[in-house]
Amino acid sequence: MKLTFNLHYNTKFGENLRIRIFQEGNADQIYPLTYSEGGNWTVDLDYFYRKISYCYQVTCDGKITDEELVNHCLSFPHTIKEYRIFDFWNLKNFPENYLTNKVLKNRLGDFKAEKVTILRSHTHYFRLEAPLYSDLWQVVICGAQEELGNWDYGKALPMRQTKSGLWEASVLIEDHTDIQYKYGIRDIRTGNTELEWGANRFAVSNEEEDVLYTLSDHNFRFKSHQMYHAAGVAIPVFSLRSSRGYGVGEFADLIEFGNWASAANLSVIQVLPINDTTATHTWTDSYPYAAVSVYALHPLYLSIDGLPYELSAPLLEKYGEERSQLNELPSVDYERVMQGKWFYLKELFTENKEQIAKDRSFRRFIRNNEEWLMPYAAFCVLRDKYGTPNFNLWKTHRKYIPGKIELSFTPKSKDYGSFLLHQWIQYELHRQLTEAVDYLHSLRISIKGDLPIGIYRYSVEAWTEPHFFGMDYQAGAPPDQFSDLGQNWEFPTYNWEQMKLDGYRWWKNRFKALENYFDAMRIDHILGFFRIWRMPSSAVQGILGYFYPAVPVTEEEFGARNIPFDEVRYCQPYINLEILEEIFGEGLGYIQSKFITEAGGGHYIFKTEYNTQRKIKEYFDVYPDDALRDKLYGLCANVLFLKEEKDDETVYHPRFNTDKTDSFKYLAEKEQTAVYELYLDYFYSRQEDLWHKSAMEKLPQILNSTEMLICGEDLGLVPDCVPVVLQQLGITALKVQRMPADDIPFYNPKNAGYMNVVTASSHDSSTLRQWWQEDRSVTEKYFREQLIQRGTAPSELMLPLAEIIMKQHLFNDAMLAIFPLQEFLGTDQELKNPDSDSERINEPSVFPHFWNYRMHLEINKLQESEKFNKKISDWIAASNRI
Repeated sequence: MKLTFNLHYNTKFGENLRIRIFQEGNADQIYPLTYSEGGNWTVDLDYFYRKISYCYQVTCDGKITDEELVNHCLSFPHTIKEYRIFDFWNLKNFPENYLTNKVLKNRLGDFKAEKVTILRSHTHYFRLEAPLYSDLWQVVICGAQEELGNWDYGKALPMRQTKSGLWEASVLIEDHTDIQYKYGIRDIRTGNTELEWGANRFAVSNEEEDVLYTLSDHNFRFKSHQMYHAAGVAIPVFSLRSSRGYGVGEFADLIEFGNWASAANLSVIQVLPINDTTATHTWTDSYPYAAVSVYALHPLYLSIDGLPYELSAPLLEKYGEERSQLNELPSVDYERVMQGKWFYLKELFTENKEQIAKDRSFRRFIRNNEEWLMPYAAFCVLRDKYGTPNFNLWKTHRKYIPGKIELSFTPKSKDYGSFLLHQWIQYELHRQLTEAVDYLHSLRISIKGDLPIGIYRYSVEAWTEPHFFGMDYQAGAPPDQFSDLGQNWEFPTYNWEQMKLDGYRWWKNRFKALENYFDAMRIDHILGFFRIWRMPSSAVQGILGYFYPAVPVTEEEFGARNIPFDEVRYCQPYINLEILEEIFGEGLGYIQSKFITEAGGGHYIFKTEYNTQRKIKEYFDVYPDDALRDKLYGLCANVLFLKEEKDDETVYHPRFNTDKTDSFKYLAEKEQTAVYELYLDYFYSRQEDLWHKSAMEKLPQILNSTEMLICGEDLGLVPDCVPVVLQQLGITALKVQRMPADDIPFYNPKNAGYMNVVTASSHDSSTLRQWWQEDRSVTEKYFREQLIQRGTAPSELMLPLAEIIMKQHLFNDAMLAIFPLQEFLGTDQELKNPDSDSERINEPSVFPHFWNYRMHLEINKLQESEKFNKKISDWIAASNRI
């Protein structure tokens, strides 16, 4: 069978094209294309398989300079001897590449494939990938030829959907003039047809026998109302409230919550991370972004009632009493809930251990998940045995060696029962979550998860695969609207160079696991795939971090900029008497005797035992005084540059807000100007190309491994390359009205493009009702300029105004409008929480923070609120969201 590939592509001088054919089980085949004229490239191949997968590459001087991020896939019947394929460069941000995901497939339900017959007499074979969100729509071809309807929409050629989102048609076109055509969408109920926007498409006429011209088209040019638009609700699973729960939301509650979402016409439920965070068995484990395993689910969400084994009568009575008490609480009592659940789970496991061990489904679950389940269970046993998740402090198995772990947890070992208990709990969590997800899918509701950017320092992954992480560093975020001092999450950073060696297998496996439950995924702090904010282990505050990777400052650059660099002056805390008096006032004498010492010339340095923030923290952990500690933190951070040892060279990074430090104030004016210019270049100019390359090196490979719709949380200090890459890869961005990326007071949702998720608030922000009262001047500005209201803004967010804000976020072109549940409830007098101050989920500037927010009313109360549900449903229908 002969294949001729034709591609129109405008290259630059010195560039060439080639095709890369993927053959399973064999080495990839590379063939150069030949340039003809007018930007047309071609290559002839003999091919002996019925299917082909390939991509095009651009080369220059033998090096690949560009490559398609999405492969072409074609099938061939043996009835045709020769195919001439007319291709387009396949962009990742074509609608067929970001809309062909689990969300849309879930919306459409079961798909029934149609067949297309290709005859030897046919001249043209049209192939188009166009995912439609309505199963009442059909793609047609309308063109100038009689076979294509002579531009009569009613006579357009119907196409058949042979796979989900793939439309095909084969036809004999006898008119040998150049063919012009467009694709369109026909409503099969009414017959109404609407053609795609833009210029006509062209095809070459074909007079050759036994040659099929294959139009491998891309990028159906949808109109806005033809695109998938949806509305959803965001709620942490732990925040769900029902009478069946044990003082906390559980996976089983998603079923009842889904019934309410369906009644309100909401088709997406977004949750926070649900992985196990059990590290210390204290309330600090409530932080959902510090999982001890990126695979294991949190026992917090397991329903005791939903287990196949029953508690004894005395225990059942005790359980009922405790449940009633916990359900009366306004928020989650994390420690009591976890202690109670573990007690009952252990009791049930002990009473039914033999039956559990023989359960075939459980044994199959162990086999299918052995790669992560075995080390997770072992980690949990050792964590509890030695009273710490810090594996460096364990008496045994400090270093993970698979063979030794397996020998330590055989059925004959004394810890085997505990080992099996943790595996069984994961099996039951999987079973209950799968049941809830399947039910949501039956309602055509998709579930959107949340992927934390980091891993917990003392997690299973840090224990088993430490080579993938920078264990000597800490990850966080630079100062932003959430925190003036930045954020230190205390997670290790990633060793991307090591991860690259096996094609980012670690990340691909992580996405594959999440895909078992989720249709869409919010990537927390997607900026981390471009660069991370890295701090040395000696730092406590994020202000002492720097970007990694980055183009650092060298000593040579200081010289080139005429900056009189001195490492002691620039990189150590600058302390003189004036600074000390301003910070400590009358307490200066104690500071001088306890923490610092004279260095000569009217300057001071920290004593060795207190010369880092980490050492200062360790002292005040024993002798608490938060106010004094924070002042010393600030003094310790009074530096201009941060040192890094890189490739056997010392390099430097400007401290964030260098120009606002006391150290900067004491530089000469000329020196201040030079340092500030260098600061601006470092933070806002020189890194862009590096970060673009960094993201494009890893994100395409990782995201091509999943069918989930990907959304990137891109808030904070956002480099210019980030929106470029998100658009290039078809990743939706997040727009929060009060957190605009541009230099404007508020983001207007009406300006949101399609590839966005719009929302009025997030789990990291205050709710609208809280925000309304935080700063009166900001509220007044918002009231007049964004809501276009006259007069004075009311002291509280009134219901009509809350509804206006919600509608602003619904009536726009953004793919998704997802609101925290609190914002929906804030539009109803009867359902809103009387205590708005209790509705905030997290304050990023407070670490550790107790994540314990719960709905103030039970889910069934929402289901019973027919008037409220109809109001929300009507909003969504009117805004063309499904």
